[in-house]
Amino acid sequence: QVQLEQSGGGLVQPGGSLRLSCAASIANLNDYGIGWFRQAPGKEREGVACISSGDDNTYYADSVKGRFTISRDNSKSTVDLQMNSLKAEDTAVYYCATNYLVRGPRCLLAPLFGSWGQGSQVTVSS
Repeated sequence: QVQLEQSGGGLVQPGGSLRLSCAASIANLNDYGIGWFRQAPGKEREGVACISSGDDNTYYADSVKGRFTISRDNSKSTVDLQMNSLKAEDTAVYYCATNYLVRGPRCLLAPLFGSWGQGSQVTVSS
């Protein structure tokens, strides 16, 4: 089981920016698909952004394209989510997750992931 430790999040005004970070307890992160997911109250957990295993292909939910950027540093085994132009509807608890050899746009599917971070609250409000 991979351990994931999240940092970042908080309260920001609409239009602002936040950065989330996720540190993994593995050395070969490149072999793992890794993604960011979010869950708002009363809603299902949804994929926000992910990086496919074995390459650096990235995938985004339509709702965040052009505003969020996911990046991976294999040397540090970390994955970040840079969130810009935040909207009230981005308010949710955000989770990073990973699993071995999750490739392609399937990396946006939460049920494929077995290791999860502890969650970070992101609140966008004026």
